[in-house]
Amino acid sequence: MLIPLIMLSLFGFVGFGAAAVLARSRASVMETRIQDFRNRTSSREDTSNDLDAAFADRVLKPGVENVARMFSRVLPQSVLSDTQHMLLMAGNPMRFNTFLMFWAMCVLFCGAMALLIFVSLPGGMIQKVITGGLFAIMGYSLPRMWLKARVKAKQKAVLKSLPDSLDLITTCVEAGLGLDAALQRVAEKGEGPLATELQRMLRDVAMGKLRREAMQELSDRVGVDELTNFINSIIQAEQLGVGIAQVLRVQSEQLRTQRRQRAERQAHEAPIKMLFPLVLFVFPAFLSVILGPAVIQVARSF
Repeated sequence: MLIPLIMLSLFGFVGFGAAAVLARSRASVMETRIQDFRNRTSSREDTSNDLDAAFADRVLKPGVENVARMFSRVLPQSVLSDTQHMLLMAGNPMRFNTFLMFWAMCVLFCGAMALLIFVSLPGGMIQKVITGGLFAIMGYSLPRMWLKARVKAKQKAVLKSLPDSLDLITTCVEAGLGLDAALQRVAEKGEGPLATELQRMLRDVAMGKLRREAMQELSDRVGVDELTNFINSIIQAEQLGVGIAQVLRVQSEQLRTQRRQRAERQAHEAPIKMLFPLVLFVFPAFLSVILGPAVIQVARSF
């Protein structure tokens, strides 16, 4: 009696296991079919979305990103980080990948010109190598020179508007407004890169960032020493508990003194800068006008 029960329980266990395996296989097959159906549906939706998108989003943007990625692998990491920081200081005139694409196109174009000159220019090998090397260096340097010019233009505009803005901040604080409200008033009334950067800094503070960190990021984005000194003075005054109005008044006087000294220095440098155009362009014209008739008369007499 015990043996038939053992055999029956053994057959039942085996049958139950086989049924479970078959059910699991059927479930896995069904799950696989359902997943394939979902993938086909999603692929059709992605294809329809891709076809509905613009040509620039479907073709140009991925192409720019691929070229920028390939060009970024060639450049050193220090150059990439420095370029990204300069783009931030310039006010992000274009995206990082777009600038890398522009840089790569300049390098390729000038490299093609250098190769063409090297092949078709008559002359010695040294002249060809020098000319081709100049074109290659120009293709590599022109985008960075343009970016540095944008950074210097922005810093010059910030430096020009900083004393007046600081005077307005001082007046607002002395009238009873807080520092954030005074900065907001200057950002609303002012124009140019400084007002834009102040608005960005106030947005960061409104989103929960500490004002000290937001002002330090503002200093890093602009890169002007006078603004950095002003921000450091404000941070130290808040940490030490010194009156903000007194610090602002001292900083305003220092900025106006520095602007006057900078204007005097530029005035003293003007004659030296004017000397080279006078010698190269103005003096030869004067000499030709003054001595030209005399030279003609002497030539006729001989």
